[in-house]
Amino acid sequence: MRTRFESIGAYTPSTIRSTEDVIDALSVPRALDLERITGIKNRRVHDSDPENYESSFVLARKAIEDCLERSGYEARELDVIISVSITRFTGPGQFCYAPSFAAQLGNVIGATNALHFDLSNACAGMITGVLVLDRMIKAGVVRRGLVVSGEQITPIAETATREISKPYDPQFAALTVGDAAVAVVVDDRGNDDDEIHYIELMTTSAGAEHCIGQPSDKTTGIAMYTDNRALASESRFLQGISRMADFLQEKGLAWESEKYDYWIHHQFSGPAIEYISSLTERHFDTPMPQALNVYDEYGNTASTSHFLVLREHLKQQKIPRGSKVLLIPEASGVVSGHLAATITRLEA
Repeated sequence: MRTRFESIGAYTPSTIRSTEDVIDALSVPRALDLERITGIKNRRVHDSDPENYESSFVLARKAIEDCLERSGYEARELDVIISVSITRFTGPGQFCYAPSFAAQLGNVIGATNALHFDLSNACAGMITGVLVLDRMIKAGVVRRGLVVSGEQITPIAETATREISKPYDPQFAALTVGDAAVAVVVDDRGNDDDEIHYIELMTTSAGAEHCIGQPSDKTTGIAMYTDNRALASESRFLQGISRMADFLQEKGLAWESEKYDYWIHHQFSGPAIEYISSLTERHFDTPMPQALNVYDEYGNTASTSHFLVLREHLKQQKIPRGSKVLLIPEASGVVSGHLAATITRLEA
């Protein structure tokens, strides 16, 4: 059984907030050169008007609509819906645990007969969802399904701007985030020109206890606490690179023979992505594929980042049909891995 990406959709809010605006809102604005450190100039922020409120659910629904407009399937033909959002807001201050987002989204789009479940794996969520769906298809459980994430995550940035009081702060990474939603349909019609070749993820405990801290009693809203030194450590990146090298060797493959045309990293920092590229090039002793990025205009969109990059570059017709793309997740947990696919059916 061979799988493929059948269609892709995305939605980003129209409101743009610049990094300069974010820094100006801090009590220590000039102590942080956020744009230089991350390469992020802008990010999108959900509409907070009660009449047009863009919750995580609304964002996800709009991404699904965009995806199905490009799909050969109708919603009622989907066998399963998997929602992987970190954030699950259904309204201002309303965080929903049950019923599942997947069930609610399935009902609103008319996929009432589809299996449905939520899962969460930090910023590796979409790739994790695709991995699970890929395995379900190959096991013969389903033939086609949809993975979706709607991230209304900028409230953590709002908390951070109120609370950060020094240049180094565990809420620093929260300043990089932007709101977005993506959706992909995966089916069982893969072939030589259009196939998800492999997906592997690895979670390690090394450094994980340093990644996410506990909120203090003084927290004024939803917040994210991250040890940025642990997340950006060379040892963490090298661990992921070594695991991929082991995977390729186990499969009788080599980096050079895989001939990746493009690769997409988690969009958390431009300099960090360049650093990972240099470490990978040094490890494999060969030039790296062309990197595709959108962090400068969209920031870190959490679990949606890889597929937002893919969608935006397809829309700009910068990815020729038949290109081989490698997606590299980086997530708190600590999660690393890779997804390789040749894409021909995708349009944007």
